[in-house]
Amino acid sequence: METGYTTAQLRAAATDAVRAPSLHNTQPWRFRLRDGAIEVLADPTRRLTATDPSGWGVRIACGAALFNLRLALAVAGTPATVRLRPHPAEPDVLARLRPDTPRRPTPAEQSLYAAIPRRFSNRAPFWPNPVPADARWRLGEAARAEQCWLELLIGVSAVAAFAEIARGAHRVLERDPAYRAEREEWVRAGDAPDGVPASAGGPRGEPHDPLPSRGFGGRDRAPGRDFEPEPLVAVLGSTGNTAIDQVVAGQALQRVLLTATDAGLSVSMLSQPIEVPSAREQLRLSLGRFGTPQMVMRVGYGQPGGPTPRRPVADVLDLPVPH
Repeated sequence: METGYTTAQLRAAATDAVRAPSLHNTQPWRFRLRDGAIEVLADPTRRLTATDPSGWGVRIACGAALFNLRLALAVAGTPATVRLRPHPAEPDVLARLRPDTPRRPTPAEQSLYAAIPRRFSNRAPFWPNPVPADARWRLGEAARAEQCWLELLIGVSAVAAFAEIARGAHRVLERDPAYRAEREEWVRAGDAPDGVPASAGGPRGEPHDPLPSRGFGGRDRAPGRDFEPEPLVAVLGSTGNTAIDQVVAGQALQRVLLTATDAGLSVSMLSQPIEVPSAREQLRLSLGRFGTPQMVMRVGYGQPGGPTPRRPVADVLDLPVPH
């Protein structure tokens, strides 16, 4: 008789799952145990209605949490088989994980798992040191391992062409008062368990910056600490743009981010060109790729920082009611 996951295994894995990234650190996920399977659910009450009207960002975030969940279970010796969108009548259930054959974790799984608590979005300027070719190759392999693609924009002309698209999308978004109000609502002071702490928001944007920033913190930058003039820009894409494609892309995003962390790299995400449909299509055409861009990242070597807060795991678990 097949045995399922236990509540203790769900709690342990969810502790790592919640370390995934999400738009404005909204943490739009829930986890539950049903018939011995762990399910990942979107939490529609945490969707950003102005920034993410389609729910794309929620599904990307839940996909990233799903990857952490898979990794945690594998490292614990209880890997999972995953079915995406398993219940047609319940679209908020994005994944269902059932126990697979127990096995020892691979060294690669252990390295990525160790990177989970060290990963954070670094919105500060990076050092000018270039990202070496072997690290760039590892990032591309991480995306491919999750059935996605990663296009690296290297050099002045490629980055300048992308920057024009990104700045245009940023201007479109900033013209929307609801978008601006929503961003301000999620800037946090003190020890809030969600949102973006002002200390992690990065410096206030300047007209000469090569790429736009949301300006969560609005802090003045230190003298001489301008953004790197030639950032490494990475565009993550999937074969399609269905809800399942977006969950797949979220898993690929997290594998790329953990691979970067393991390689000593810093990453910040630039989703403005993804949030504006015309800019996303313009980006896709400029890359000459089939499929859909799902996230843009700035990659490099940055100063040390730390992860943003997370809600207690108990707040995101739907546990069975004891009979």
